[in-house]
Amino acid sequence: MAARPGSPEALLSTIAQAGNEMTQGWMRLVGAVAPGPPAADWTRELGGARLPALQAAYAEKQAQLWMTLASGQGSAPLVAPEPGDRRFAAKAWRESPFYDYLRQSYLLSARFFADLVEDAQLDAAAKDRLRFAVKQWIDAMSPANFVATNPEALQRAIETRGESMARGLANLVADTQKGRLSQTDESAFEVGRNLATSPGRVVYENPLIQLVQYAPSTAQVGKRPLVMVPPCINKFYILDLQPENSFVRYAVEAGHTVFMLSWRNAGPALGTLSWDDYIEHGVLQALRVAREIADSDRVNALGFCVGGTLLGAALAVLAGKGEELVESVTYLATMLDFSETGQIGLFVDETSVAAREAVIGRGGIFPGSDLAFMFSSLRANDLVWPYVVNNYLMGGTPAAFDLLYWNADSTNLPGPMYCYYVRNTYLENRLRVPGALTSCGVALDLGKADRPSFILATREDHIVPWRSAYRSLNLLGGEKTFLLGASGHVAGVINPAAKNRRSYWRAKDYPEDPETWLAAAEEHPGSWWPQWSSWLEHYKGGSRKAPARQGNRKYQATEPAPGRYVKQRANQEA
Repeated sequence: MAARPGSPEALLSTIAQAGNEMTQGWMRLVGAVAPGPPAADWTRELGGARLPALQAAYAEKQAQLWMTLASGQGSAPLVAPEPGDRRFAAKAWRESPFYDYLRQSYLLSARFFADLVEDAQLDAAAKDRLRFAVKQWIDAMSPANFVATNPEALQRAIETRGESMARGLANLVADTQKGRLSQTDESAFEVGRNLATSPGRVVYENPLIQLVQYAPSTAQVGKRPLVMVPPCINKFYILDLQPENSFVRYAVEAGHTVFMLSWRNAGPALGTLSWDDYIEHGVLQALRVAREIADSDRVNALGFCVGGTLLGAALAVLAGKGEELVESVTYLATMLDFSETGQIGLFVDETSVAAREAVIGRGGIFPGSDLAFMFSSLRANDLVWPYVVNNYLMGGTPAAFDLLYWNADSTNLPGPMYCYYVRNTYLENRLRVPGALTSCGVALDLGKADRPSFILATREDHIVPWRSAYRSLNLLGGEKTFLLGASGHVAGVINPAAKNRRSYWRAKDYPEDPETWLAAAEEHPGSWWPQWSSWLEHYKGGSRKAPARQGNRKYQATEPAPGRYVKQRANQEA
């Protein structure tokens, strides 16, 4: 006889069925992610000798949960969310016996699967891939992500007489048409109106880049200009968001003539450009034009993320040619040694790279939407599922947040450039090896780029692990200064001095082991920006009167900053 709907027996049957489906899904996942025997044989590998004990402990705690629910009596929780996990913050998850059971049962299952991965008899690379894939699956299976098992969503639907569900469906349809998940109120921002508003003019343009020169705000400026090279996988205005958090504005107010390289959002016409094109017609051209306009002996250069990787390779090209163009260089959250790539490396293997090379290696576009999805999936519980719940289940509208607007404004890359970059850095890590790569006709040796370097890493960076950024110290020539900032890849870099938030670490000596350095480093409260500004002051080359206008006779100013290249959307170009 079938169990009565809503009875404890029916609930137990549903839970058992869900557990069986989760187990089957787990086995399919193992077979898809990790190489080796068929999925059915992996039960002997998972958990090792501890597997029976893990299974017994898991079953015992699930039984305790069930008995607590069946008895109707409360008890101390058996498991709690990880610190910072806000998915179950609402009171209903704890006050309702059913939802408290659902929450704890899910957390126990998540813990059980995570323990299975940690005890699996796998090599390090396979375990890393499995760990990431399992976490993605576990996060997706959270009861908070489904309207039928989310008490907040159900309560909102009741209170609004179903209007919240109608709005959620409309939000889902709108996002489907856009091809991406809305993470911020995009109507609140516009590049050139309330983002990237530092005054200046475009002073140079070719099919790949525009070069923006910003207007001075001081009577005197350094004789040597500062040229910023942003990542080509994102828009440059991360460095010029709004006046209160603009790194560009900060540098201008410190008395620098600032130039910004603005990468074009690649479309079919640029689909055959190579890594060398990005160095020669991008980085090197920007440095040379800035030096001519400023009429200076050399320039100071700054690279952020992939922009820093391109800048490091460009400096090695200059060193190989004996060209004295750069006085000092700043690397912000940059990898030159890719021996420890963090979670991004899980997306890169010979099979995936070869597949991309076969499709777009000789020409074509790598869509910016693919990169945006990858970066969001690295932090799914921060950048994916909260917005699924808010936008679709609750029928809400995401708040206006400039960083997330920028994060969604993705950039396409030419296929040959992208394939070369991924193979020679993430996959084969050849940039760090002297002479292993040749660019612009020069065998690259980062050690010959003996310019003074300021290297910033951020401690919680999931894109450029700080230990990888620290290893640049052993690759580069010249004097080096290393700082470790608090927070992550973006928030740790965009940390305005005026707000005096977070902290940074520094030490006098740089041992080979980054952990040894950290143990000896001293923490300082506040932003790292003033430390960088003080360091760069030594390389201004003296002062001169601020220019009355941007550009010169040869490179005349045209359109106002931020220029039209940065306003081009990925879906308009591809």
